[in-house]
Amino acid sequence: MIPMTARSARASLAFSCLGHLYAHVFEPIFYIAALVLPGELGLSYESVLALIIAGKLLYGLLAPAAGWLGDRWSTVGMMAVFFLGLGLSAMVMGVAQGPWAVAVVLGLLGLFGSIYHPVGIAWLVRNAVDKGKAIGLNGVFGGIGPGVASLVAGGLIAGFGWRAAFVVPGVVVLVTGLVFLVFLARGVVVEAKADRAPMPEPSKGDAVRAGIVLSVTMLCAGLVYQATQPSLPKLFEERLGGGIGDAALAVTVVYLVAGLSQIAAGHLADRFPAKRVYMLAALVQAPLLAALAWASGLSMVGIALLAVAGNMSAIPAENLLLSKYTPAKWRGTAFGLKFVLSFGVSGLAVPLVSVIRGLTGGFEVLFLLLGGAALVVAAAASLLPKERPAKERLGGETEGASAISPPVPAVTATGKP
Repeated sequence: MIPMTARSARASLAFSCLGHLYAHVFEPIFYIAALVLPGELGLSYESVLALIIAGKLLYGLLAPAAGWLGDRWSTVGMMAVFFLGLGLSAMVMGVAQGPWAVAVVLGLLGLFGSIYHPVGIAWLVRNAVDKGKAIGLNGVFGGIGPGVASLVAGGLIAGFGWRAAFVVPGVVVLVTGLVFLVFLARGVVVEAKADRAPMPEPSKGDAVRAGIVLSVTMLCAGLVYQATQPSLPKLFEERLGGGIGDAALAVTVVYLVAGLSQIAAGHLADRFPAKRVYMLAALVQAPLLAALAWASGLSMVGIALLAVAGNMSAIPAENLLLSKYTPAKWRGTAFGLKFVLSFGVSGLAVPLVSVIRGLTGGFEVLFLLLGGAALVVAAAASLLPKERPAKERLGGETEGASAISPPVPAVTATGKP
């Protein structure tokens, strides 16, 4: 196995961040396209939303298998499959005809998209020294994915039709995959099976307790994320009064700005107990989600931005907590199980949105339920094992390279200490 160097660590961070962006692009592209697809496919808006359900379930339910293959076979091999498969699947949308064909392509996007989170994030954590900061930076790319998707989809749909909104990004992802293969062949991207900066092993009791608590919090937090994403485009279209263009722009602003919050959240998770950061992020969301039930105009966009920022700010702390309570050799599998909850089971949020809107004619009940889900996250997170601040835990040092015992030697660009 080729040894990890500073150069390969930077390459892994770059490709992991791009992968996270791509993993969160195609679903929101569909939600923007769903505003015009009723006329194209002869279906109601609620029926169009239902086309993505199988893809969303595959996106989450296949994650453990992808994580297991990453742990047992190869993380970089799985990342190559992710880039190439996702790019080609998106390009196939250019020839999909009818509702069933669209649903099948969305299923393929879910299948290949399921690879990223369990494999790419585990790969990132193994290569990182300041893990919270790395997770936060990586999270920004995932967080801005819906914003980038809304901007790209809005422009491409207006200029070239809804198919172009899938095909053009698909080409970009495919090219990235080809570049990844070149870097892999030249040894710039390498396999990593152990942590570059190991974390202390948790006790068995703490690991079990954290696993149970995080299962509850990840399910509820995933429900909030999964229900908010398809709701905001339609909510903005109806309450801003400017049509699809203004709705797409508002969604872009919300996710681009909210996504940046993960940099600060990752830094805080390195310096303070991740449990505390996680609870605070959940508490912030609850009243904001409830306020969205009746908000309108520009104030609605501001409230939505803060609510989404709260949801995204919890992600670095959540991933760091999961990493702390999981052995490195099983981390891909653990992240896979996480995404069964946060993207698979929580993917049922899409039909939930469709059913609630169909029954009530609006989004009021939905956002009140989501506010309640955020409160459940905060309450459950309070039951996590107690943590001490990083400075106290590590004798006055932060969780950087100097804070690991034994210390991680400085690495030059050639990989020599």
